[in-house]
Amino acid sequence: MAETVLVVGSGGREHALAWKLAQSPLVQKVLVAPGNAGTASCGKIRNSEVSVSNHAILAQFCKDHNVGLVVVGPEVPLAAGMADDLTAAGVPCFGPSAKAAQLEASKSFSKAFMERHGIPTARYGSFTDAQQACSYIRTADFPALVVKASGLAAGKGVIVAGDQDEACRAVMDIMKDRAFGSAGETVVVEELLEGEEVSCLCFTDGSSVSAMPPAQDHKRLQDGDLGPNTGGMGAYCPTPQVSQELLQQIKETVLQRTVDGMRAEGAPYMGVLYAGLMLTKQGLKVLEFNCRFGDPECQVLLPLLQSDLYEVILNTVSGKLASSAPVWRQDASAVTVVMASAGYPGSYKKGVEITGLSQVEDSGVQVFHAGTALKEGAVVSSGGRVLTVTAVRPSLEAALQAANLGAAAVGFPGAVYRRDIGHRAIAHLSQHRGLTYKDSGVDIAAGNKLVDMIKPLAKATSRAGCNVELGGFAGLFDLKAAGFVDPILVSGTDGVGTKLKIAQACGRHGGLGQDLVAMCVNDVLAQGAEPLFFLDYFSCGRLDVDVAAAVVGGIAKACEMAGCALLGGETAEMPGVYAPGEYDLAGFCVGAAERGALLPRLADIAEGDLLIGLASSGVHSNGFSLVRKVLERANLGFSAPAPFGRSGQTVGEVLLTPTKIYSRLLLPILRSGAVKAYAHITGGGLLENIPRVLPQGLAVDLDASRWSIPPVFSWLHEAGALSEEEMARTFNCGLGAVLVVAPPDAQSVLRQLQAHEEAWIVGSLAHKHQEPVVVRNLKPSLNAGDAPSGELGNSGCRRDSNAPLKRTKVAVLISGTGTNLQALIEQAKRPSSAAEIVVVISNRPGVQGLKRASLAGIQTRVVDHKLYGSRAEFDGTIDRVLEEFGVELVCLAGFMRILTGTFVKKWNGKLLNVHPSLLPSFKGVNAQKQALQAGVRVSGCTVHFVAEEVDAGAIVVQEAVSVLGSDTEDSLSDRIREAEHRAFPAALELVASGAVRLKEDGHVTWKSTSQS
Repeated sequence: MAETVLVVGSGGREHALAWKLAQSPLVQKVLVAPGNAGTASCGKIRNSEVSVSNHAILAQFCKDHNVGLVVVGPEVPLAAGMADDLTAAGVPCFGPSAKAAQLEASKSFSKAFMERHGIPTARYGSFTDAQQACSYIRTADFPALVVKASGLAAGKGVIVAGDQDEACRAVMDIMKDRAFGSAGETVVVEELLEGEEVSCLCFTDGSSVSAMPPAQDHKRLQDGDLGPNTGGMGAYCPTPQVSQELLQQIKETVLQRTVDGMRAEGAPYMGVLYAGLMLTKQGLKVLEFNCRFGDPECQVLLPLLQSDLYEVILNTVSGKLASSAPVWRQDASAVTVVMASAGYPGSYKKGVEITGLSQVEDSGVQVFHAGTALKEGAVVSSGGRVLTVTAVRPSLEAALQAANLGAAAVGFPGAVYRRDIGHRAIAHLSQHRGLTYKDSGVDIAAGNKLVDMIKPLAKATSRAGCNVELGGFAGLFDLKAAGFVDPILVSGTDGVGTKLKIAQACGRHGGLGQDLVAMCVNDVLAQGAEPLFFLDYFSCGRLDVDVAAAVVGGIAKACEMAGCALLGGETAEMPGVYAPGEYDLAGFCVGAAERGALLPRLADIAEGDLLIGLASSGVHSNGFSLVRKVLERANLGFSAPAPFGRSGQTVGEVLLTPTKIYSRLLLPILRSGAVKAYAHITGGGLLENIPRVLPQGLAVDLDASRWSIPPVFSWLHEAGALSEEEMARTFNCGLGAVLVVAPPDAQSVLRQLQAHEEAWIVGSLAHKHQEPVVVRNLKPSLNAGDAPSGELGNSGCRRDSNAPLKRTKVAVLISGTGTNLQALIEQAKRPSSAAEIVVVISNRPGVQGLKRASLAGIQTRVVDHKLYGSRAEFDGTIDRVLEEFGVELVCLAGFMRILTGTFVKKWNGKLLNVHPSLLPSFKGVNAQKQALQAGVRVSGCTVHFVAEEVDAGAIVVQEAVSVLGSDTEDSLSDRIREAEHRAFPAALELVASGAVRLKEDGHVTWKSTSQS
């Protein structure tokens, strides 16, 4: 049955939408509200006088008139929740929800969103105070000359200033003089970018995206891009400046990433997503998002759409876009010329009669009405932009010529229009230049840009023995400076397997860096070696700088976690070898151990030795070919809600959980001599890896009921109908590493491990009879699963399968940059964490720590101590904020205020602080200076419960840091700060999980652990 469709809006965009929808045989009638003269009565199309501002009336109208679909043209109704209200009333509506429309409705939200999700955009600041905005304009180390009203301003709320004074005047006009009303209560000040501006739009069903051909708008009023800015004086499509490779990059790094990000933030985006982009020398940057078709871009895009627009919209609304992608004409170009009233964009006369329209359309061009009305049967002007004349021809030059001829033939006295639409594209096409290396697919400039981006990341991994400076032919490492006397070098190399395919499909690349480092470092540890330096190899068909930077940035961060230097690497761009969007990784780690400290100590390993298992984070980086096959059998996509993992996670998010790095945790324990052997559970699973570190005559006896098996393994076992042997030979099944220890040392080693990580006594060694490894209770443990099907605590007792993992609500108090805050945030993000950071409170506004929290999606509060008359009043306000968020545990991370005794007593046992010394030594300020003056050889950090006496509370975690003869206060402080970033998260986990608590007598009590 043919449908009635309602288009909301009155411009040229809405006329084009109605025109295209009316071509569908599935559409009987197209109503346009309020419409214009072009949509008043034209075949299937007519106007409607229904109120579009009252959504309840509109919904009832749709029901009364059998409207089967509403298509919303402009942004204002979408931002006001029209799609939400119609959908709630049972009326299908094409367009994003109000929450999703924030991408356009709030430039402040949009910029912060892009920053959170790694979408390239101009540098910026967001302000609610005019003076702060002007200060930012004058002090920024880049041209901060673009001033935007954050809210909706009918396309007029952007000022591109010529200098700082003009930019500050624009701020005052918007904020003080309210030039754009409430839309200017917040302003965004952006870096002025240089380059080619293009518009890239897509249909999206909230999961997949289908990109439209790229278009280019012309904002300036006059030819040659002169005159004032307008709402748009014309457009053309497609843009030859945007290659298929670049369009694919835009789709992946902007459009898909935006849709994925909105879904992850609980605001799925369905409709048309418009990205305004600048193609700069540094790469593409997003200027703005719009939550609908552009105007005039819509008028050149829809004439090139071969598919039925009504069917495309239905597929989008129903989530079937991926299987029914729209088809576009490949053999033509479209140009639209906007005809505006004399005086536009300033004041202009209305009611000017327009003639000759039917003759123009007979010449083979299409005229879409915008600011027109009917007056006594005649078409008259009623707005600034009045008509758009669109021509579709085999070439861009022919389309421009036809559109200009059509505009000239319209009887519209005083009309203003441009005659050079598409001039940049024509100049681009007319260029005749010789081939370059870039033409072959190798972009040297992109490679150099990548190196420049990763140099500071690599530099941050410098350590004793190595000062990282990328750019040479080879890297150097000084073993003597690293403290080795009689070292043996140990090397390892690995990749991340087909986990790559999942990361590339999901557009989530950063975690692969940790996977790569972990796979190599954890192997080197098996020889008892300290990882010293790391080299990476990144190969691709076309270098996507942002993707490569995300991967290598992840590698650098993981090297810091592992304690090794990122000494160098290779980026290989090989056109034709890899498909678009694909790349491969390899890593190489070199470590060292003193000759007498190598592992395994085969002669010492004996029957009866115990096996301690360290928790994995999930699948780690092995077995993904089988994982993908199981997903295929289960018909489960990476963006689907995960039937395993934490609530709200997708399949891809769970599977891409990074591999754990064990070096910082294990090295001190390995050096103690208590560990006889260490096995990294990598490819080959439980069955093949543990025997690699054992004497020939011994076998492994594991009991799977003694450790926690993550839910992903239980699901794979069931969904893939995998046998116990297949599970144990392919996957780690929850154990990332296994240590061999003598029974008398087991509890001591276990306690040291459990202070930082989940660990269990999982089995023992026995005399080998037949099988080298026996895994008892694996099938029942897999069937029982982990949370929500049950989980092992540190004691080895399985938790109630119906009891969800409770997370302790944590607040972090800061005063500055929040580097310790970042370490706490990363800890709380871990799926196994017992902590949830619900609020970050600062006593100073505008500090970096607040930005860190916002980027992590954590709510923030500022309680400025300068505004309070007493410490008690200030502390009382802090206390009320903590109660508001239901906080159960408070961490002081660089909080530079002394709390009152009343506050400390109330939060006794629930208040943690970190101090840069090994308490009780060197209390108070200048702890590092005190340590150097005292001539101690060891200092460190202490995480302790806060007591009324400064730095006197019970100790939870300490980490030692050697004091070097060459140390200054700064160098010692830097190394202690790194220790704090490990110790504070460990202490947070111990207290949040209940493993450590403060007794009434002020002493710490530890939850007992026992072997079951």
